[in-house]
Amino acid sequence: MLNAIRRLHTARQSLPKTIKAILNEKVPAETTVSINGWIRSVRSQKNVSFANVNDGSNLKGIQAILNSDQAKSLTTGASVKLTGQLVPSPGQEQQHELKVDQVEVLGESDSTYPLQKKRHTMEYLREIGHLRSRGNTGAAVLRLRNSAVLGFQRFFEQADCANVHTPIITSHDCEGGGEVFKVLPASTYTTQPSSTAMAPSEFFKKPVYLTVSGQLHAEILASSMGRVYTLGPVFRAEESQTSRHLAEFWMMEAELAFIDRLDQLLDFTEECLVSATKYVLDNSKEDLEFFNRWTDKSLLERLNKTVTKPFARMTYTEAIEVLQQAHDAGKVKFEFPVTWGSSLQSEHERYLATQHCQHPVFVTNYPAHLKPFYMRADNVQDSSKQTVGCFDLLIPSIGELIGGSMREERYDILHQKMIDSEMDVEEYKWYLDLRRYGSVPHGGYGLGLERYMLWITGLESVRDVVPMPRHVGSCRY
Repeated sequence: MLNAIRRLHTARQSLPKTIKAILNEKVPAETTVSINGWIRSVRSQKNVSFANVNDGSNLKGIQAILNSDQAKSLTTGASVKLTGQLVPSPGQEQQHELKVDQVEVLGESDSTYPLQKKRHTMEYLREIGHLRSRGNTGAAVLRLRNSAVLGFQRFFEQADCANVHTPIITSHDCEGGGEVFKVLPASTYTTQPSSTAMAPSEFFKKPVYLTVSGQLHAEILASSMGRVYTLGPVFRAEESQTSRHLAEFWMMEAELAFIDRLDQLLDFTEECLVSATKYVLDNSKEDLEFFNRWTDKSLLERLNKTVTKPFARMTYTEAIEVLQQAHDAGKVKFEFPVTWGSSLQSEHERYLATQHCQHPVFVTNYPAHLKPFYMRADNVQDSSKQTVGCFDLLIPSIGELIGGSMREERYDILHQKMIDSEMDVEEYKWYLDLRRYGSVPHGGYGLGLERYMLWITGLESVRDVVPMPRHVGSCRY
């Protein structure tokens, strides 16, 4: 065991140090170091030249000081290894810079390199998705995405939740989860009619799909592990070109056994979001300050408010009353009508979170007919206003970030709801079995990671916070 630890330590020590690690170390003045990275810019003066080099480990990289001959071999976009002395910097941007003794160009870059030292539009950067993470915005998004995932994982670990991996290919469509992609063998499109190759549905002996949610599978695992969470890609074949929709995105989903009240689930969800956001605030200050400066000047104020002020809470019925009063008072004119029993549209959600509450708000207990079969029915007196124990967490400017519910754990009620929804009960027999064999009250929720990324960056489109966006009409790389 001790030898294994030593080998692991030696392996890490043998890797080149990142620029972030070098700058964070308290090394003696004029220490000789080597850095690797890509040239962001080169600025030449009469007797000295300056190059900004970045390896993605931090926002600003490091400034290198070179003589004229050394600088001649450097072009924007080239990859280099620079060796020299780490010296105090007279500028305010960073504490140290590299006085270069030796230059090694690892990979050249010509004059057509599309990322020059100027501001590029987000639309242009999407066209060069294979290079956009070399720019400040693209790299900062990836570092914040990494920080956010670490923050969520840290919260779940401390809450005794097991990380589980749910299927990407599934035989069900998580009823109500959205339009699905059907999985077919490639041979479907290449074989001749006379071919003996298997028909599309015969590979798995039934139709299968790319998952739209890991929830139902997570319920299986929560029924033995108690508390579980999963983070993985999900797919929805919605032909939408809005700034909030992708065909492939990442969903974080949690399922908790042995909770029997909706407010327990709300408390857990709020703590989860607050804890992850605190982690990002504590560990990614430089990148948050970048977005606060260039994208949303209220970003840091908003995020700090998120972690210090409790989220608002209201029922669907109360939300409808708020919206109707706002409309009747002339405060806002909605495109879609607001009546009890109608779906809350994006304009309604944004009003509630952005203008009315000016803060994240849980809207709970929606009408049963608006929600999927698996949500737990509330005990209400008026059967015409049957609701379910569910919630949507709405956040300013974005709308829905998290959706969740108590799950229907009562066999007879769930069975009848499946019949009423005209579902193939035999296909979902396994789901009913969870209610036959040691059923427990439980609940869970799902968070769209890309929408959370919009919240912590201030960017406007989910296409800018995912490394390689897939949406209707576009699947590059």
